[in-house]
Amino acid sequence: MLVGQAPGKTEVVDRRPFAGRAGKTLFRWFAEVGIAESVARQRIYISAMTRCFPGSSPTGRGDLVPPPAQISSCSSWMEAEIAMIAPKVIIPVGRLAIERFLGSKPLSEYVGRVHRISDLAGSPLVIPLPHPSGASSWIHVAGHMDLVRSSLRLIARHLPQLVRESERARSVA
Repeated sequence: MLVGQAPGKTEVVDRRPFAGRAGKTLFRWFAEVGIAESVARQRIYISAMTRCFPGSSPTGRGDLVPPPAQISSCSSWMEAEIAMIAPKVIIPVGRLAIERFLGSKPLSEYVGRVHRISDLAGSPLVIPLPHPSGASSWIHVAGHMDLVRSSLRLIARHLPQLVRESERARSVA
């Protein structure tokens, strides 16, 4: 299960998660470890902390962060999805999703590592990724892309069937 922050403008229009620039970056990252976008979209349940586009940032750089009331209003949906899916691996994307599962610490303490959530059914593994949008400056800090690559290798290691399916999909194409 992959959990993002909220739908963006492009996602609302296309009615598909991670359809915009951030999605292109996210799926390029997955491709680096052998996971094709088509396979990821087919095999990873993609959700978000909120269900509504929170609006564009007044600065013109990215989207607004969903307010706490909106997150709270949508939390029952997220809880129900987790209960129904019972994911073995959760990939929170961006600070908001990471904090939902792991708490509030610097991203560098979370990204690049596997975490386990024992208070959720099945004790899923959590492998966080920073938000892939161009508005996030975190990924441009020295050493942070190394942490991202480490998370991606962990995802490929803990979801090896996605890598094999991607290889099969490429050989058939």
